[in-house]
Amino acid sequence: MYYNAPRRVAIVGGLRIPFCRAHTKYARLSNQDMLTAVLSGMVNKFNLHGIALGDVLAGAVIKHSRDWNLTREAVLGSGLAPETPAADLQRACGTSLEAAIQIGNKIALGQIDVGIAAGTDSISDTPIVYPDGYRNILLSSFRGRSPGQKIAPWGGLRPKHFKPELPGVNEPRTRLSMGQSTEITAKDWQITREAQDELAFESHRRAAAAYDEGFYTDLIMPLKGVTEDNNLRRDTTVEKLATLKPVFDRSSAGTMTAGNSTPLTDGSAGVLLASEAWAQEHGLPIQAYLRYGKVAAVDFIKSEGLLMAPAYAVSNMLADAGLSFDNFDLFEIHEAFAAQTLATLKAWESPEYSRERLGRATPLGPIDRAKLNTKGGSLAIGHPFGATGARILASLATMLDKRGAGRGLISICTAGGMGVTAIVEK
Repeated sequence: MYYNAPRRVAIVGGLRIPFCRAHTKYARLSNQDMLTAVLSGMVNKFNLHGIALGDVLAGAVIKHSRDWNLTREAVLGSGLAPETPAADLQRACGTSLEAAIQIGNKIALGQIDVGIAAGTDSISDTPIVYPDGYRNILLSSFRGRSPGQKIAPWGGLRPKHFKPELPGVNEPRTRLSMGQSTEITAKDWQITREAQDELAFESHRRAAAAYDEGFYTDLIMPLKGVTEDNNLRRDTTVEKLATLKPVFDRSSAGTMTAGNSTPLTDGSAGVLLASEAWAQEHGLPIQAYLRYGKVAAVDFIKSEGLLMAPAYAVSNMLADAGLSFDNFDLFEIHEAFAAQTLATLKAWESPEYSRERLGRATPLGPIDRAKLNTKGGSLAIGHPFGATGARILASLATMLDKRGAGRGLISICTAGGMGVTAIVEK
């Protein structure tokens, strides 16, 4: 540990590759390929060639066992000095925002002067394993001391042992997928299909406008010939979205479709954080400052929706900071599903929920929709689990930098009933 008077944590800037639907343009790339590409791009963008940073924290949610030292290997291939330490971490969809908070804490306390927070995820390069029964045969054979002991376990080999097992996205405690869980939340909060489709349309419209105005020019580096997130649908309309069939509850009561839910996505993103002195010493401008961070968890097994933890994390974080929604110019709320975003907004507006769940005398909300995800959200851009936090943090810092002043709030829901949130200021 290192104790010192806290320093401000500067966000120098970020970079990402375009996000792509799984099994499309990045189908042959691994997590390490994408993370190394982003770190190399940041080395070029910020002139970090041969420089030893204080630390690099990154992670992926879907990982091969071969990726046990993923971030360190990516650093060694990035152009940073080999003396740059690195570590993997994971907090589901909040992974890279959690990485930024941890790097920020190290900078604030003087333990390091500069670091990178990043994330990556490949659904295309999914680890495929064989059943435990086959693995047990292999291990039993390996442990055998004699030829007979090594051969004997193979007598139990059966055709079923060759049926591969893909990593599941269901919650182990409930056996429900994130989409199935959110359908329950949508019904609990009476989130209509029309409201979900409208939010999805706005996400695509705003992302397309941001590309057209050049907002993403300095935030995205092309890879494999891709220059724009390939989930973006420039020609979508509310009417087109309304034609899609529900995918998680296929009955007439279902409201969640492929259009108002994020697709499985490949991609990577990173953010460079530093002390003010380090940034000035290296001639790098400061976009904004990372000021507060908070995590929370809910009992989604018994009493709360799977993705409702950000409602609590944001409430607690604003209590820490002594702020209200009126003090914010921009809101970046991760759109895992339109229903999840809308349920969180309704929770913040509900007097009953605020009083009974959040312990607040009055509601936090509402949020001015004109301030929400103004450059598009995950519904349009896509959602590589480990990369979304860094994508949002880099975009928000850029928005505030272009405004010249302001304050922004980040809210990210995660699997396991958790939420990660942060405040960024200029």
